[in-house]
Amino acid sequence: MDDARKSLNGVALDLGGTKLAAARVERGEVLFRAQIPTRGDASAAELVADMHGLACEVGLEPSDSVGVAVAGRVDSDGIWRAVNPDTLSNLADMNLRNLASSIFGCSVSVINDAQAATLAEYHFGAGHGSDAMAYVTVSTGVGGGFVIGGMPVVSPSGLVGHVGFSTSRLATHQCGCGRVGTVESVAAGRAIAAEARRQGHPVESARDVFEACYAGAGWAADIVNTSAAAVAELCANLTATLGIDRVVLGGGIGLAKGYAERVGSHLSDEPPLFQAKLVQAQLGQDGVLLGALAQLDFQGTDR
Repeated sequence: MDDARKSLNGVALDLGGTKLAAARVERGEVLFRAQIPTRGDASAAELVADMHGLACEVGLEPSDSVGVAVAGRVDSDGIWRAVNPDTLSNLADMNLRNLASSIFGCSVSVINDAQAATLAEYHFGAGHGSDAMAYVTVSTGVGGGFVIGGMPVVSPSGLVGHVGFSTSRLATHQCGCGRVGTVESVAAGRAIAAEARRQGHPVESARDVFEACYAGAGWAADIVNTSAAAVAELCANLTATLGIDRVVLGGGIGLAKGYAERVGSHLSDEPPLFQAKLVQAQLGQDGVLLGALAQLDFQGTDR
């Protein structure tokens, strides 16, 4: 473990589309963790209260550094907004930084969850050494982030990195963001489960589709393969647009057994110029947590 990671100490929180996780981190290692389901219809104040309760479970102290990573977009003023209301439906443009700092009783840093994982993978994981890295997470939704020339790519609106809302030639359905034919609408976990149900298969989640795929069900393999093909197309598009040399693939779907190999197979069908190196994230669920805590050290700074 390098010295930069060893400097991470405090409490980190990760609020995603389906789960809220908290961890106590000391010298870059997660010592304690707790997790509850995300209340997707809760207000921002209620979600922050959930975060505080979970932080207390892992031993929050008044002197701790606290980093929060959330789904949705956080603009330069700290305002938290949903991009896909199907995931978080009741945020009402709350100043997350101020609200969390007030409830926690200390200064709280905030960041988008995919951007947090991007920072962690670049500095501590599979992206280390890349000159132009993209992180793509395929989970409940599809998101990402970029580090180019040692600098994280950010935007005042907080929209940068929401790569799942770009379009795909494989998609035809409307996305929760309002656009039609997005990568997220065909590749994300919710999209995988929705497609299975449209075909008449009584699944509860993408996990059921993957289990059916592993068991040899052709319909499930087709759905998973279409998801992987859309993500491969996204990787090629990012390479064409930003000159990416490495794509780090993460998220519950992205790290599922055999999924990265499917993405890589489709990516190999692209012309060589558009085939960035594809690698799986190394930090797993800890990536977002470490990035949430590390953001003040690394955003806007070189390695």
